[in-house]
Amino acid sequence: MKRINIKKLTLLLTIISFVNVGNAQTYTRNINEIAKEINQHKDAVHIFDDWMRDPYVSLGPDGYYYLTCTQYTPESEGIRQPVYRSKDLAKWEFNGFPYSLNDASNYNQYIENNKAKRRIDFDGKTGLKLWAPEMHFIDNRWITVHTSNVGIGNLFYSEGKEYKAPFKDWGELFGKHHDPSLFCDDNKDIWLVSKCAEIQKIKSDLSGFDGEPIKIEPSNRKLGHEGCSIVKFEGKYILFGTGWSTDNMRKGTYNLYYCTADKVEGPYDERKFAGRFLGHGTPFKDKNGKWWCTAFYNANKPVLSEDELKATDFSNEAYSINKQGLTLVPLDFKKVNGDIVVTAIDPAYRLPGKEEVQKFNNKK
Repeated sequence: MKRINIKKLTLLLTIISFVNVGNAQTYTRNINEIAKEINQHKDAVHIFDDWMRDPYVSLGPDGYYYLTCTQYTPESEGIRQPVYRSKDLAKWEFNGFPYSLNDASNYNQYIENNKAKRRIDFDGKTGLKLWAPEMHFIDNRWITVHTSNVGIGNLFYSEGKEYKAPFKDWGELFGKHHDPSLFCDDNKDIWLVSKCAEIQKIKSDLSGFDGEPIKIEPSNRKLGHEGCSIVKFEGKYILFGTGWSTDNMRKGTYNLYYCTADKVEGPYDERKFAGRFLGHGTPFKDKNGKWWCTAFYNANKPVLSEDELKATDFSNEAYSINKQGLTLVPLDFKKVNGDIVVTAIDPAYRLPGKEEVQKFNNKK
């Protein structure tokens, strides 16, 4: 029998793929090359290939980046929250399913809504699904918000710095909030951001809402229809939101837009362009102070090549250049004449397409 060279075999497996048994996590490129591209902060970096939507990345107190998302696998059953972690944004390890809709105090409400809706989901099946979870480390504990495919969501939080059960949740108190997100201001005020776009202050002890919802939006038009979040940069509040480039559902490209304000409650200025194919992308800052945006495949057609990107008529179908799985796109944040300009650094994401309904004044 020919002796196996263990060092060569290990190198080959590293270069070809890295698969985490127990949940999908498939690499098809050298992880060292991925890490190099991350450090360069120049082009979009495709991390791994497995089906996911709505990826959200946050930095934990232990120095790990945490990734959660909408993900349908046999292990998740569509109702369990997947969590991954990474030290460098390049190599990720599966960290389990800390939470399931089965654990929710209002689980019966989910079941009743599911019976009433019986909608067909992304996987072509009916059934309850957990959507768009976001993990936020605020005031020495993890707080997570999510929605679902049956019209309701939840807020739950850990008892300490570790992201593990048992969690406390809001149950029916949370209500209907499409694509909920959280924003913690410098003064420690916590705001729920949802419904593209509405904010509502949360009590400091997380016992419920503190006041009524406040509608926020650009000064010149509707921001979008989903995928909102808020970040603060150079004293300005930046509200991000998601829409299709044609203003028609699943026609064109799934894009990210933004507007800015001096106060979280507004008023906000006109809608500006953040990035093409970055819909429901969540901007975050890495350990080196560089900005990134998560991206994923959301289209009706196969992934476009660079040549197809230039030649395709985008007006009648949903198109994307993002492969299935997790992609990170570098962003640039800067202050220009007192306002914030957000730019996708990779040219393929930077500018709106010809089919874009809104005509933007800002040149990038």
